[in-house]
Amino acid sequence: MLLATDLDGTFLAGSDEDRQRLYQLINRHPQIQLAFVTGRGLESVLPLLSDPILPRPDYIVCDVGATVVDGHTLQPIQPLQSDIDHRWPGESAIAMALADVPDIQRQEFPQERRCSYFCRETAVTDTLRKRVEALGCDLLFSNGVYLDVLPKDVNKGATLKGLVTTLGLPESSVLTAGDTLNDLSMLACGFKAVAVGDSEQPLLDATRGKGLVLQAERPGCGGILEALAYFGFLGEAGIRSEADPERPFGKSKLLMVYHRLPYEEAVVDGKPVRRRHRSPNGILPSLLSFFKGEHAGTWVAWSTHEGKGRFETHTDFEPENYPKLTVRRVPLSHHDVDIFYKRFSKEAFWPTLHTFWERARFREEDWQLYLEVNKRFAEATADEAAEGATVWIHDYNLWMVPAYLRERRPDLRIAFFHHTYFPSADVFNVVPWRREIIGSLLQCNYIGFHIPRQVENFVDAARGAFPFKTIAKESCAPRFQTYGCAVGLDNMTSQIEVHGRRIQLGAHPVGIDMGRIKDALKEADSKGRLEALRKPLTGVKLILSVERLDYTKGTLEKLVAFEKLLEVYPELLGKITLMTVCVPAASSMTVYDELQTQIEQAVGRINGRYSQVGWTPVQFFFRSMPFDEICAYYAMADVSWITPLRDGLNLVCKEYVAVQGLTQGRGVLVLSEFAGAAAELKGAILTNPHDTADLVSSLYLALNMGRAEAESRLRQLYDDVNYHSVARWGDDFLAAVENNGAIDPGRIEYVDPVTGMPTVVKDKAPASTT
Repeated sequence: MLLATDLDGTFLAGSDEDRQRLYQLINRHPQIQLAFVTGRGLESVLPLLSDPILPRPDYIVCDVGATVVDGHTLQPIQPLQSDIDHRWPGESAIAMALADVPDIQRQEFPQERRCSYFCRETAVTDTLRKRVEALGCDLLFSNGVYLDVLPKDVNKGATLKGLVTTLGLPESSVLTAGDTLNDLSMLACGFKAVAVGDSEQPLLDATRGKGLVLQAERPGCGGILEALAYFGFLGEAGIRSEADPERPFGKSKLLMVYHRLPYEEAVVDGKPVRRRHRSPNGILPSLLSFFKGEHAGTWVAWSTHEGKGRFETHTDFEPENYPKLTVRRVPLSHHDVDIFYKRFSKEAFWPTLHTFWERARFREEDWQLYLEVNKRFAEATADEAAEGATVWIHDYNLWMVPAYLRERRPDLRIAFFHHTYFPSADVFNVVPWRREIIGSLLQCNYIGFHIPRQVENFVDAARGAFPFKTIAKESCAPRFQTYGCAVGLDNMTSQIEVHGRRIQLGAHPVGIDMGRIKDALKEADSKGRLEALRKPLTGVKLILSVERLDYTKGTLEKLVAFEKLLEVYPELLGKITLMTVCVPAASSMTVYDELQTQIEQAVGRINGRYSQVGWTPVQFFFRSMPFDEICAYYAMADVSWITPLRDGLNLVCKEYVAVQGLTQGRGVLVLSEFAGAAAELKGAILTNPHDTADLVSSLYLALNMGRAEAESRLRQLYDDVNYHSVARWGDDFLAAVENNGAIDPGRIEYVDPVTGMPTVVKDKAPASTT
């Protein structure tokens, strides 16, 4: 059968339950074809095609019947479209002929093969009708305000009938649905039809007593479901058979959905073991520490499994430390992991997100596997979640989980936190599947980013894919920098409305676990690491750089700048040392091999050029280190030089500040203004890592900074890092998620007198007490 339906008030309306039932029925029933028949222009229909909840139409009849295209390829249906085009004199001819007609105003929205105006009924005069007829066109006036000039004998019903004939479908297999008088032409052209509940009275009057037209009770999708059963297309039993089988809800009220497990899996003496991640930095330890608090729940992540032997779907991890944490493992083969994570995510999305789009490689087959993996995550999450649970999804590897999850579990409160930098729309739009990704994220109740700039970048990308209304904005100061760095912003969008759903947006820079830092310092001190490091550094200032091997981290650019520093300021020879800890990527990540070679060559060149007996300018460690050892280096470093070319946040700089503050140090932080942390860490020396001269001058400033200024800057930094801990980040994020879009009147800074849009101010941290 073919379901030909109007959109607004019909297919996009109805209760959430009825919409879900109808959409699932269409998606799962192979014999149901779908046609959108709408007054919207094709451009206005495109955003609906990216909505993951809506079924994809097989055909689109839009522009009140003047445009008809294949719903999958968006190519015109021929010869039907050519016949319509032949009857259309052109937009310019219509506009010129009606230019002097009084009291009509052109509608400013996408339209093709028609000219649409606003006017009162009194403006529709005989003179106007004659001008339109002279052009060989029809005039359609509706709802007392809309005036359309259309090709001769073209309307929704006529084009739909032509489509049915072109496709060779029997008329008895077609069901049409609408809710306004504009839909009368397709409800009255000989097909089975339904005027859904809450239809306009003129449509009900015009269709009353018509044998092929059902006047349904339920609005929107509910009325279409009534018609499917009434006309015997499927019947109630057939409709129920396509619905999801009822499953018992899970037990978890809070679910953390992350692409990696909170622990490493290994085999020791032939037995599988679970142990802490050895990486000295990153987001995983911060997320894991969140479960030390009051929050209990489930962590959903992948684990490699080749389908042989028993697979343990549920595990615990260090129950003595995380007694309320359950881990739900999603089985992925090594091939799945290689494509989903090591190749596709890192070769397609990672470079694009960090504005290195020229490095991106997009493969359709990889995208299909990415979708399959995201679907598995969504299914596992749906199984574990209690009714109305909060699901907290993390980062770009799982962009499509909200789409699959919302379809399966519309009761859930879905939150998404984007740990990686989100670029501007002109960069993000190079992604071939940008509309699907944005559509999935807009299924969330709440979307969080580190800083306001990333929020606005997302909003700008969404604006190019979906029509939405901005509901509220927030002032960024005093929590964030406004004009003081490259990623600063004065205000950001905090709430939008898309297709009737409100989505909250927020900036939540991740904090660090201060308890973990203190424990690491105690361990380092007990092992004698601090004392062992002090002796060889006597009389030498230590510049510390800690980062993963990645072209986004700016390691090579930093080495070039350090070489230039020694060249310009020879008096520093023998007095400073750059220690670079570069954590290698997985051995299978060959995308970084060339970069590693370039870095090693740069280190060799600098040391070969400037080394002296007893002094080496660059100490390069290409390996991961235990966290207590890294903290020992943090404590000893006079300068922390963190200069990524682009970074969502950067936790290393916060760890350095924390260690310096806890050890009463006076170290200086030199931070890239393109790191998200630059928008919140006031007290750092900001530098442009794309400018060698600026890298040199900012490092020289740090090396020669006076004690009083260094202590003052560190005090400001430490207060911020200590207050905005990972626990506060988690609590603040969940509180925002559970707020459900309500705006506290006490936080409204002002209301725009023109738009009526409230601007709310962020809570600010308490004044320094140190």
